[in-house]
Amino acid sequence: MWQPSSFYPDPAFQVLDSKFRRYLETLGAVERLATGFRWCEGPVWLGDANSLLWSDIPNDKIMRFDHGTGAVSVFRQPSRLANGNTRDRQGRLITCEHGGRRVTRTEYDGSITILADSFQSKKLNSPNDVVVRSDGTVWFTDPPFGIESNYMGRKGDQELPASVYRFDPATGELSVMEDEIVGPNGLAFSPDERTLYLVDCRSKPNRILAFDVPGDGRKLGKPKTLIEGGEGTPDGFRCDEDGNLWCGWGMNGGDLDGVMVFAPTGQPIGRIALPERCSNLCFGGPHRNRLFMAASQSLYAVYVNTRGAVAC
Repeated sequence: MWQPSSFYPDPAFQVLDSKFRRYLETLGAVERLATGFRWCEGPVWLGDANSLLWSDIPNDKIMRFDHGTGAVSVFRQPSRLANGNTRDRQGRLITCEHGGRRVTRTEYDGSITILADSFQSKKLNSPNDVVVRSDGTVWFTDPPFGIESNYMGRKGDQELPASVYRFDPATGELSVMEDEIVGPNGLAFSPDERTLYLVDCRSKPNRILAFDVPGDGRKLGKPKTLIEGGEGTPDGFRCDEDGNLWCGWGMNGGDLDGVMVFAPTGQPIGRIALPERCSNLCFGGPHRNRLFMAASQSLYAVYVNTRGAVAC
C-alpha cells in the first residue's frame, strides 16, 4: 500500500551518482494524483489548458488531470485503445491508437485526422509511442504488442515488420526509418535532435539504443547500445534540458519499479522508486519542472530541479 512520504527529501529518491543531487528538489515528494486504472500510458502536458492527458489503454480512455484544481476527468472515451500521446508544433494532440492501428491528430475543432494507418497497402501493427521533431515530422514506433490479444488492443494479423516510422505532414510521406528491431517501444530525441533514443524491449537484455540523426533527419545512423536494462525493463522516456534520460522502468517484482535516470553517456545517476512499474512519463507544469509518471494503475508526480527539453 502506497503512502506519501512525511520526510524531506523523499526517500523515493535514490542517488546513484553525485550528479543526480542537483536535480532533486529537497522539499519535493512523490505524490499519487489518481489511481484505479488498468494500464496507464502516454502522458502529455497541455500548457495552454494547464492540464495533463494520459491513456488508460484497457479501459479505452484518455484521462485528464487539471493542474490547478487536481480534478481528474475523462477526456475521451472511447479512445480506440490509445497508447502514446504528444503534441505537434501547432499544439495539436497526436495519438497512437491500438484499436485503429493508426496515428491520429486531433484538430482544433475536436475532429480527428488520420495521419497513418498503413504502409504500402498493409495495415500498421499497433502504433505505440510518438514524438514530433522541430521540423514538424512525426516519429512513431509500431510493434505488434496491441494485436497480440484483445486486452491492450484487438487481436489481429501482423502484416508489417515492427518498425520506426517518420511521417511528414507537409507531404503526406510515410517512411520506414528502422525495421530490424523486434520490439521498438519508447522513443525520444536529444535536446539538439542529433540523437534518437529508442527502447528495444524484446532484446535480451532489454536496451536503449542511440541513433545519430544526420543532416535533415531523413535517415538514421547505425544504432549503438547506450543502456542495457539488466533485470529491469525500460519503457517510455523523455530528456531533460541537460540531455539526461528519465526512463519509465520496472517489471521485476517491485524492487526496480519506478524511474531510472541516466546521464547522456548512459551512466545511471539516479532513481525514483514507485510501488508500481512506470510505463511512461513527461515533464509538465507551468515551468516544465513537474515530472508526471504514468504507472501501472496510477498517475504520480514529483517536482524536480530541472526542466523537460523543449524537443521532447
